[in-house]
Amino acid sequence: MALILIVDDSPTEVHVMKSALERSGYQIAVAGNGQDGIRLARQIHPDLIFMDIVMPGMNGYQATRALLNDPDTRSIPIVMVSSKGQETDRIWGLRQGAVDYLVKPVSSESLVRKAQAALSA
Repeated sequence: MALILIVDDSPTEVHVMKSALERSGYQIAVAGNGQDGIRLARQIHPDLIFMDIVMPGMNGYQATRALLNDPDTRSIPIVMVSSKGQETDRIWGLRQGAVDYLVKPVSSESLVRKAQAALSA
């Protein structure tokens, strides 16, 4: 069973994503900001990370760069999940090293499909 880390400061978004992924058989860990996401990723080494962008303190772009620059976490695929829906936001997220980019609100089906695709890549 794959372990997925959700890094998002919105309790509502976390609840929706966590519920959808757990129903599909994934184990879920949650961090409420970028710094905690990095710390937790180093501790538990998840199979996949869903990363929000707009968070207090360290944003998702910064956290993604930090994880991908760390030899211990660079192999973990990261999917950006954000309300920032402009094409430039998506391109910037992918340039930071994310493997994919989803715009909120994300349907449960779309979230699970992206998890399956990222985990099988």
